[in-house]
Amino acid sequence: MESTIRIKRYFFNVAGGLCLILGILGIALPLLPTTPFILLASACFMRGSPAFHSWLHEHKTFGPILKNWHNNRAVTRKVKQRGAVFIVLSFFLSIVVVPLLWVKIALLVMLIVLLSWFIRLPVIELVADREENH
Repeated sequence: MESTIRIKRYFFNVAGGLCLILGILGIALPLLPTTPFILLASACFMRGSPAFHSWLHEHKTFGPILKNWHNNRAVTRKVKQRGAVFIVLSFFLSIVVVPLLWVKIALLVMLIVLLSWFIRLPVIELVADREENH
């Protein structure tokens, strides 16, 4: 029983680490979205490592994204717009590059599913981001 729990925690920590790395890469690489990977890393670390989960939520860059999601289950309009554009661009690039028709179709189906989920995310505008505060 204990070894099963240990294996699950290890799996969640590895998955969380990979998501965190992809999220960090997404800061510099325009076609790799940061927010979804950071949200997924947080979910994995919540199940695998409370210490990493806490560190991620207290991080000066990632903490606000996670707190906004945790408190409001929403993203800002800017995050939503950028995310949608980069999801479409990255899938379009993949579809163009992949030579197999069945893989192109699978990518198109994944794009439709992901985009339909992403577009339905609620939007929250933070008071500090409103025009009357600038």
